[in-house]
Amino acid sequence: MANVVVVGSQWGDEGKGKIVDWLSEQADVVVRFQGGHNAGHTLVVGDKTYKLSLLPSGVVRGARLSIIGNGVVLDPWALVDEITRITGQGIEVTPERLRVAENVALILPLHRELDAIRENASVGTKIGTTKRGIGPAYEDKVGRRAIRLVDLASPGTLDGKIDRLLAHHNALRRGLGIEEVDGARLRDELTEIAPKVLPYMDRAWALLDDERRRGAKILFEGAQGALLDVDHGTYPFVTSSNTVAAQAATGSGLGPGAIGYVLGITKAYTTRVGEGPFPTELHDDTGRRIGERGREFGTVTGRPRRCGWFDATLVRQTVRTSGINGIALTKLDVLDGFDELKICTRYRLDGQEIDYFPAGQDAQARVEPVYVSIEGWTESTAGARSWADLPAEAVKYVRLIEELIGCPVALLSTSPERDDTILVQNPFES
Repeated sequence: MANVVVVGSQWGDEGKGKIVDWLSEQADVVVRFQGGHNAGHTLVVGDKTYKLSLLPSGVVRGARLSIIGNGVVLDPWALVDEITRITGQGIEVTPERLRVAENVALILPLHRELDAIRENASVGTKIGTTKRGIGPAYEDKVGRRAIRLVDLASPGTLDGKIDRLLAHHNALRRGLGIEEVDGARLRDELTEIAPKVLPYMDRAWALLDDERRRGAKILFEGAQGALLDVDHGTYPFVTSSNTVAAQAATGSGLGPGAIGYVLGITKAYTTRVGEGPFPTELHDDTGRRIGERGREFGTVTGRPRRCGWFDATLVRQTVRTSGINGIALTKLDVLDGFDELKICTRYRLDGQEIDYFPAGQDAQARVEPVYVSIEGWTESTAGARSWADLPAEAVKYVRLIEELIGCPVALLSTSPERDDTILVQNPFES
């Protein structure tokens, strides 16, 4: 049995929730390995809809253990709120079922403030963040001044850690002309939230290693998408963490040998939330039609997503940077009824054709998509559960995607409903 890493192969919002939900029912342990509460998974279970931002999907789907790994930045107030909300929907979230890495860095109120101030500023590069403090929290983690979950268990050390943190932040706030943070008040806030989150704290790396040695099936659950990776994405229009599959090892405390099958969640077209380059973006009625049919609004923010044709060049690149073994192709049904579909196979940059997405921001803004056209289909694919249920043109579309990205389809999703899935290869049985 292979442990499975789930990553988004585009800019996020690929429909990971349904696929992770399906896999988490087979998993013994589900681990969230990066990001913060800026990304969301929507899980539809029967007649109930659950929106998760921090909690691993295993809490909803019966996994024996769910873990928030050290690669996550954790807003303890957001965690408590989410646990309260999910508990109100009838899901039991206890320390026996949920563990949080003791070395996870915390998102504090000052991080949220700084994030919003930067994003709302009239100068500089507008990234399109969710203003939830994720980026500034990662900055403090890398700057070695973060307050971590384990620090809340030693209140006697908090004053010194807060002083170190505020030596940086208050100098920054003075430069921005905003009120400085009161260290005593921050300490009180942390002291108040501590007993609500510390019962979940654990040595996640050791717990996971024990589970691995025991033969448990582990699902590593990522947030966002590979094109938002701080190294391999459309920098600087990226998130502040590594979102590629290799981060599953670093962000959980397990070695790379613990990673088995990498499943890339891939939408049958392309969307993006926020700012940044988007070569295949459609600004016409076709783009609006895709957005309306796909209900393309952010799970967390509600922001409308930018929509465009499938970009095989981008996905082909993320297949390589994440070591993707197979893709789960989602939302095929959104393309029902189009007379013609287009797929970007490469780019034209300054008169030359290239088969990759360049790293430079200026070059990324100048690339032009080179398309291949394919006939659409009039029949519905919604709810299809076998290849025989699909129109011939839809099968051709899927096969062309496989050929262009150099990766097979392991699962094909034809609606948000969990059972409306064509299974080619179960990642856990690879």
